[in-house]
Amino acid sequence: MPSSGSKNFSVSCPALQREEFLMSFSTLQPFPSLESALAAIFGGGVTVARSRRISGGDINEAYGLTLTDGTTVFMKANTKKNAPLFAAEAAGLAAIACTGEIGTPQVLGCGVEGDKVFLLLSFVVGGKQASDYWETFAHQLAAMHRANTAEFTPGGVYGFCGDNFIGARPQANTAHESWISFFRDCRLEPQFRSAESYFDRGDRKKTGRLLDRLGDFLVEPERPSLLHGDLWSGNFLTGNDGRAWLIDPASYVGHAEADIAMTELFGGFSRTFYDAYKETGLLQPGYGRRRNLYNLYHLLNHLNMFGGSYLFPVKRIIGEYV
Repeated sequence: MPSSGSKNFSVSCPALQREEFLMSFSTLQPFPSLESALAAIFGGGVTVARSRRISGGDINEAYGLTLTDGTTVFMKANTKKNAPLFAAEAAGLAAIACTGEIGTPQVLGCGVEGDKVFLLLSFVVGGKQASDYWETFAHQLAAMHRANTAEFTPGGVYGFCGDNFIGARPQANTAHESWISFFRDCRLEPQFRSAESYFDRGDRKKTGRLLDRLGDFLVEPERPSLLHGDLWSGNFLTGNDGRAWLIDPASYVGHAEADIAMTELFGGFSRTFYDAYKETGLLQPGYGRRRNLYNLYHLLNHLNMFGGSYLFPVKRIIGEYV
């Protein structure tokens, strides 16, 4: 176990190059205790003055820690076997921060405390939405989608520097040159395999045809985009600057449309957001015909996590295409 002097994970440079970006992941070393992490990050003698449990997540425990120097930090905790969840989250947050286009918590460090692992993040203080909140959110997200992605996908165009998670389930990010092949091989196909017991012979024929004909429905993007990857209303906050801050990413490089489709899956955002995003020109003609196919991935993931209540919408979408 590295000492408390080990380099902690903290990335905020928009101009970060690929080698530095990858190096930052390799040096994300765990501190042997929360006490040693706080001492290394904030200085000797800084400890927890007060801790409060924060509700909202269903995978991790979450806490707001007020420190003896007056700083407040956000801490996630989980069992040791789930440590990869935190490494993946840190990678996604770092990638978003690297674009310099939209707010996201800074990763401060990680470590082990007793039988738990923890991840420390800067605390996003809530605030009132600015009058142009939704327009600005759309334009900042579009700017992130336009940012250079070369440092995030070594060996290819689409994918990510490592595999991560969608919810609590593994998400493969093997590098591909084609968005369509990436979405087939790393998104739909693994979910269909996991959900095989829900499908009869006729259903399996349909899923096979859908995978074979995916190029008839999807289009290659005009440019690759860094995606949040799990962008629904529970995964952004309003900061005290009145702007949207992205949290809990499942990031990878793909088609910007996949992020926008996800925002529409569970209730949707403000109409103002979509009008402003459309003005950026990142949605290619025919997006509305592709939206449900992007969201099939998330519905399959929910089917595999939560059970048969998601089977009907999954089958309905498959039936729209084959």
